[in-house]
Amino acid sequence: MIVEKKCKVCPVGCNLVIKKDSSNPSNYTVEGNRCNRGLEFGIKEMKEPSRILTSRVLLENGPMSRLPVKTTGIIPEELVDQCMEIIKVTKVSAPVKKDQVIIKDILGTGVDVVAARKVNRL
Repeated sequence: MIVEKKCKVCPVGCNLVIKKDSSNPSNYTVEGNRCNRGLEFGIKEMKEPSRILTSRVLLENGPMSRLPVKTTGIIPEELVDQCMEIIKVTKVSAPVKKDQVIIKDILGTGVDVVAARKVNRL
C-alpha cells in the first residue's frame, strides 16, 4: 500500500510517500521528508491518524457571530466528527481572551478547545 500525504509538522510541507512493507505490516518507509520529524509524522499518520482541529463556536455579545477556536492537542481521527458536532453547538459570551478554554477535556481526550483570538464585548 502506498499513501501520499503532505507533512504538517512544519511550514515546509514536504510531500511524503509512505509505503507499507508487505512482508512486515508493522514496518513503513517514508520518502520525501527533509527531516526526521517528517519521517515520524508519516509513520504516525499511518498507525494512528489524528488531527488538530480548528473551527468556530457561536459567540454572543460580540462584534461577530462566531468565535474561531482550536484544540490544544491532537484528536484521534475516529473522534473528529463527534468533536466537531460538540464545537458547532457550543455558545460562548464575549468578552473572550485569546487561549481561553472554551471546552475542557473534549470527549475525555485530555485536549481542550481554546479561543484562537481575543474578542471584546459590544
